[in-house]
Amino acid sequence: MTLPLSDHTPAYEAASLSTCDREPIHVPGAIQPHGLLLAIDVEERVQIVSANTVDMLDRPVTDVRGQLLHDVIGREAAAAVRQALADEHLFVAQRVRVPGSGLLGRSAVDLVVHHSGDRVVVELEPVGGAGQVVSYRTARTAVGRLAQTRSLSELCDQLATEIRSLTGFDRVMVYRFDAQWNGEVVAEDKRPDLNSFRGLHYPATDIPAQARRLYTVNWTRLIADIGYAPVPLDPVLDATTGEPLDLSHSTLRSVSPIHVEYLSNMGVTASMSVSMISDGELWGLVACHHYSGPHHVSFDVRSAAEFLGQTGSQMIDDRQRADRRLDQLHATTELAALVARIGANLGPVHDALIADPTTLDLVGATGAAIWVDGRLRTAGRVPEDAALHRIAGLLRSDTGSAVSSNHLAELDPDLAAHSATAAGALVISNSADRWMMWIRPAQVHVVDWGGDPRNKELAAAEGPDVRLSPRKSFERWREVVRDRSDPWLPWHLEVADQLRSTVSHELVRRSREHVAVAESLQRSLVPTETPELADFDLLARYRPAADIQLGGDWWDVFALPDGRVAVTVGDVAGHGVTAAAAMAQVRTSLRAYAVDGHSPAEILDRLDRFVARMLGGQTATVIMAVIDTTTGEVELANAGHPPPLVVRADGTTTQPATGRPLLGAGTGSARTDWVQLAPGEMMLLYTDGLVERRGVLLDESFDQLRAGVADIPTDGPLEDWIEGLLAAVPGTMDDDLTVVALRRSGPTRRDSDPSTTMDPP
Repeated sequence: MTLPLSDHTPAYEAASLSTCDREPIHVPGAIQPHGLLLAIDVEERVQIVSANTVDMLDRPVTDVRGQLLHDVIGREAAAAVRQALADEHLFVAQRVRVPGSGLLGRSAVDLVVHHSGDRVVVELEPVGGAGQVVSYRTARTAVGRLAQTRSLSELCDQLATEIRSLTGFDRVMVYRFDAQWNGEVVAEDKRPDLNSFRGLHYPATDIPAQARRLYTVNWTRLIADIGYAPVPLDPVLDATTGEPLDLSHSTLRSVSPIHVEYLSNMGVTASMSVSMISDGELWGLVACHHYSGPHHVSFDVRSAAEFLGQTGSQMIDDRQRADRRLDQLHATTELAALVARIGANLGPVHDALIADPTTLDLVGATGAAIWVDGRLRTAGRVPEDAALHRIAGLLRSDTGSAVSSNHLAELDPDLAAHSATAAGALVISNSADRWMMWIRPAQVHVVDWGGDPRNKELAAAEGPDVRLSPRKSFERWREVVRDRSDPWLPWHLEVADQLRSTVSHELVRRSREHVAVAESLQRSLVPTETPELADFDLLARYRPAADIQLGGDWWDVFALPDGRVAVTVGDVAGHGVTAAAAMAQVRTSLRAYAVDGHSPAEILDRLDRFVARMLGGQTATVIMAVIDTTTGEVELANAGHPPPLVVRADGTTTQPATGRPLLGAGTGSARTDWVQLAPGEMMLLYTDGLVERRGVLLDESFDQLRAGVADIPTDGPLEDWIEGLLAAVPGTMDDDLTVVALRRSGPTRRDSDPSTTMDPP
């Protein structure tokens, strides 16, 4: 028997296909008949009750409404409700017994509690139904199989298999939403005789916005029998508020008759859905369909399916994040190199940016344009100037942050004429007359919608009760999309925003903002605090030159895979943006070579080749000390840097000789020196700012440094030792300065010769 549409939703007028997107499906005024719903007030009196009390309790509605809860469902169940509220143990089933000769009295009952406005909603279902017997072991084993999958596609396939095995539905699909909320079946497990839905797409109108909202607040929804007779609430309108009861969190909520018709057109007799939430948003659904009659799934099984769905969602989120991190890391590396090249380029910044191939590759674009100060610069394939300005006007945001579209013709139909070169665009800006744009051409996409008429033959072979097409109104089953570009991913916008924040000011001003960005880069790369080392005291100081805030000095401390600790001090020639950008690249490359396991000498030789080939005439000096904190043994390599100063326990000093020429010379090779530090002995690494003084010969400054160090006690605080050191060389400091002091505080190595230098062991 076909029920009137209004029976499903007595709280509002039946919706039509033209109004279903506005249908208030969270307040239907009715429930499904496989359970009982009670809404109680603060005194635990039943104010609203579903009209199936005769079936469930063997009592008429009039004997239930207005009664105290314990007089309706018994003291055990009423106590469980109070305990759930006290413990905030909501939306979780509790197993109770309900007295009486109704359906609820014939078996154990699952009781679930939640709030709806000022009411407490109590839902009761008889225990039983289809699906596996759920245990911790079965859930853990299923999660283990999900974790063993190697790709996103394989994970979705396994999730569909696990939930079908758990619930017993004829078909289980993983359904993923795109940016426009169209859905695609990306995985499926089904009865062998059913034709596949995998790869089919369904339009956003199939699941309107209010339904998607419910999927984010109520993660599991069961329709045990598509042909169910809805049970109205009594009263339909709350006597206190005059409004229908909000059933957003209800497990028994009656569903929209439009949705019932939709499923009936597919031959579905029962269904269940499990929401897949990623980053707080609806990523997709696990959609379960049954074709061979009603299919009631127990609350335990539904909870287990929800657990698997959320576990799968987290795994999907983790894998997508990992993929995005790899892509973003690559783009960030490219961005750093791009910024460095622009900073080193002596020509106009805008020309350097638009001419660099990385500008397009950064976000996978085929064309780019920059509009600054009334001049348009372009690269790659771009449409005519007027179209570029139109696109910028449509996408430019008030804040200037990245905005994108992969369907420009949707924003302005006239832009469809340019889709061969610019179907999608990403724009960043500083103002209306200062913007940068990346564009992509249209890509031909073939989309198979769920109404594919060629599946009629397959559906006929399965029998008249299984229909493939979910909508009779879809005549066009295949769509060839020609005016959309590949979508811009979130990390594309993030990288574009990074470019805007680190380069935009350089592009339009090349002044104070330009220098401030590079200063920020230097501050982020040079540590502000010294780490603690076992058996060693460590202190570092950096001071900029009096008239220049941006230089090429840096120091770094990091652990190596073999357990030793690397300490480096370096100085890139020059000041300003070029020096800071080169410093960032040299420092990062040194770390990378060190992590790969190269020796300090090999690292400096590799850095020499890197600087000579990649930094175009730039030079730098570096000293690297690798310390065994247990033995006090130090492996040294030096590339044109001031030699380290070793201070022995008796106050004498030595300076191991300089090794290879400075970085960027493209000649020579580094040597290895070994220094053994006994407890109380020190090593000083520093830049030339410590010894270079206006009007003072360098040898004289070194003599002053060594003489001054001999008079400074080495057993006091390192802070005092460094301050005394800075005062040991008088005169005006013209350059920025970095000093790093190391003092061994651990036990003496008894089996080694404490000489200043030694051959490799």
